[in-house]
Amino acid sequence: MRVAIVGGTVVTASDTFKADVVVDDGKIAKLTAHFGGETIPAVETIDATGKYVFPGGIDAHTHLDMPFGGTVSSDDFETGTIAAAYGGTTTLIDFAIQQKGTALRQALDTWHAKAEGKAAIDYGFHMIATDVPPPVIEEMAAVVREGVTSFKLFMAYPGVLLLDDQSIFRAMLRAGELGALICMHAETGLPIDILVQRALAAGNRAPIYHALTRPEAAEATGTERALALAEMAGVPVYIVHLSAQRALERVMEARDRGLPAYAETCPQYLFLGEDDLRGEPGDPHAGAKFVCTPPLRPKHHHDHLWRGLRNYDLQVVSTDHCPFCMKDQKELGRGDFSKIPNGMPGIETRLYLLWEGVRDKRISLNRFVEITSTAPAKIFGLYPRKGTLAIGADADLVVWDPEKRHTLSHETLHMRVDYSPYEGREVVGAPSVVMQRGRVIVRDGKFLGRPGLGQFLRRGTFSL
Repeated sequence: MRVAIVGGTVVTASDTFKADVVVDDGKIAKLTAHFGGETIPAVETIDATGKYVFPGGIDAHTHLDMPFGGTVSSDDFETGTIAAAYGGTTTLIDFAIQQKGTALRQALDTWHAKAEGKAAIDYGFHMIATDVPPPVIEEMAAVVREGVTSFKLFMAYPGVLLLDDQSIFRAMLRAGELGALICMHAETGLPIDILVQRALAAGNRAPIYHALTRPEAAEATGTERALALAEMAGVPVYIVHLSAQRALERVMEARDRGLPAYAETCPQYLFLGEDDLRGEPGDPHAGAKFVCTPPLRPKHHHDHLWRGLRNYDLQVVSTDHCPFCMKDQKELGRGDFSKIPNGMPGIETRLYLLWEGVRDKRISLNRFVEITSTAPAKIFGLYPRKGTLAIGADADLVVWDPEKRHTLSHETLHMRVDYSPYEGREVVGAPSVVMQRGRVIVRDGKFLGRPGLGQFLRRGTFSL
């Protein structure tokens, strides 16, 4: 069935123009300023007058149905992907996590089982490698052949996720041979653990100490180490969830020297701050809502990160969506900040919040599309099937009403979590129609898709 989206303004990462979009058999078939009297049989017409037409959002960093800290993230692949669709995201890349001492294959099978029959939008996987002896290094090739073409490595969480530099370097070399991309959680984790122990021994147990024991220097140092190891290995590297000025400066310096260094930030680091972790009068534990890693930073970092996005020093805004309810989950850390599950909800609110950057002229309309869709598609092997509006691309698109007002609240949003870090915030701009491969899955605030329609995406290898 053909669908025509008429009267709107098409926006890509490079161009803005008035055009009608014709969708046929799940693909974009035509972009045209006028139909010229052409008769298109069996066409559904979507009126986009006064609205923008974007490629669907790509969230390259989510954690659905993920075990962590004695519990499991509260959104699974059904609730999380439905919430993403409401917010204009049509593709996500989640993380399969290798358990220490096991094969990568086992992790991949586990995450396929978590997503199968549940995902309402298209999805891919990164592989988190927590243990890389020679057999696992060899197994990386099989994972890449299955379309999982990026590996996340950790410098934090000793005993659980942390890898030493030798293991990281070995994995980087192998990734370079395979054309895969290494994603780095870049914090210096061992000193952080000592700071945590000292804080607890001194009786400093409130959520604010999650931030105070993970200082900016730990992230900056981890970022510098990750970049140095990648330079020695001669491979590209992608720094995940960058939160602070000094870490950004390390990336900028590497890019200025011509190194293939890439980095993402997240909305929480652009809109929230360290003071949110202090909680509410009489209830410091309310700050647990804002515990994520890296932690929220003082708000003066916001301007540096926005500048990084504007100047192409940061390439992507993903969410690191890892939600935990206050009840029975964040409450695990009442009286001990180190036991609060690390993570915040954000899969639904990313485009709402970043549109404020467009309205405030912090970023251009085209840059908004680039950081939310086109750049992650290119970096993670999905372009040009995803991430743009071009003939032959998947018809994943958003008809965006730039003036629609929406109040963010856990009662109005669709993530399976009992709070919103942006509770009561009014945003301007929201999807009126969201389309996945030619099928309308959200219209005027109603979900019309269904679990299981999302497809697993075999991604290409790194090619930038």
